[in-house]
Amino acid sequence: MDRIPMTAEGHAALQSELKTLKSVERPNIIAAIAEARAHGDLSENAEYHAAKEKQSFIEGRIAEIDDKLARADVIDVSKLTGGKVRFGATVTLIDVDTEEESTYKIVGEDEASVKDGKISITSP
Repeated sequence: MDRIPMTAEGHAALQSELKTLKSVERPNIIAAIAEARAHGDLSENAEYHAAKEKQSFIEGRIAEIDDKLARADVIDVSKLTGGKVRFGATVTLIDVDTEEESTYKIVGEDEASVKDGKISITSP
């Protein structure tokens, strides 16, 4: 099993999402399925099929997050030093033509967001 590098912030975000899925989304979809089932014939009940599809997505996401948290390698980026670009590093790039600066932080896959200045460690 490969370890998945992530920051403490990324780990907390996954735990928060998992908690929301289990305590809010799962009970809501169970109630929606029960309500749709009460409407009668399930073979032509679009509401029922949509709720079952959403339930499948939620259960899949829960399994995916559980797996990632089990394999998480939480790295304390405050203890990292040096001049190399690696996980946890904050890098400032300068466009040689426009001299425009861009700053990015190297993070785990689930934390990546270019608009927030975070690039995945697995990005090319």
